[in-house]
Amino acid sequence: MSGESRTPVSVLGLGSMGRALAEALVDAGHPTTVWNRTPAKAAPLVAKGAVEAETAAAAAEASPLVITCLTTFEDTSSVLEPAALSGRALVTLNSGSPAGARAMAAWATGRGARFLAGAVKNVPSAVGAPDTLLYYGGDSTVFAEYETTLKVLGGDTVHLGDEADLAALYEMAVGAMLLPALVGYFQGAAVLQSRGLPVSSMVRFAGKWLDMIKSLLPLYAGEIDRGDYTDAASSVNLFLAAEAHDHELAAETNVDTTWLAPLHDLVRRALAAGHGEHSVSALTEVLRKPVG
Repeated sequence: MSGESRTPVSVLGLGSMGRALAEALVDAGHPTTVWNRTPAKAAPLVAKGAVEAETAAAAAEASPLVITCLTTFEDTSSVLEPAALSGRALVTLNSGSPAGARAMAAWATGRGARFLAGAVKNVPSAVGAPDTLLYYGGDSTVFAEYETTLKVLGGDTVHLGDEADLAALYEMAVGAMLLPALVGYFQGAAVLQSRGLPVSSMVRFAGKWLDMIKSLLPLYAGEIDRGDYTDAASSVNLFLAAEAHDHELAAETNVDTTWLAPLHDLVRRALAAGHGEHSVSALTEVLRKPVG
């Protein structure tokens, strides 16, 4: 397929992720217009065939499909304020809350644009790979029209529904796992270093542990969806008993484990709510606040 028959795309925001998105589009033969606050970041893309716009408005007006990869929804609306967006498809790939996505959708549609808010669920180097996941929420007609183009960015491309905040909702739901998992890994690193052991020695074992956790996710999802926690492979009481071991480890290794205190408190709250013999997935019931 010739470049002329591929959808022209504008990419605004050329940080590490934005550059990867633009490069994937250029490599796939899409006429690509780029813009960044720091023009020097566009140079490698221009060398590959992209066109650099002098302003964000000019970039947005150059293509029917506009992809932004700025830091926040507020940054995006601010940069695009001078642009004529009527009739264009605007796709945002940035961080933000569901409320921010809804506000962005109202802002964009108020200016005549069709809108999708999305998220890239991988690192920049994975952009364009067949198994790289991107998901979107918003105008289904945009997704249907540009699905082939969007799949250039990642082969595992999903439309979650017409609600513009769905990608942000899933992004924050899934992203909630990241910091606790990383801090747990960093605690383990400090523990090994307290014995003079290299952190690299636990990488294989940590990977296997994460694989095991991954295998449990469908089981826990089923328990939570059914609201039935009685078939407990790992009970709340089991996790409660582990608290003493964490304290002993901290005393022996001189590693700060106080970040675990709110998690231990959550387990104790689950016990107080009658979930001691239930699956640890019953913590969901404690996390969920009663309506009203």
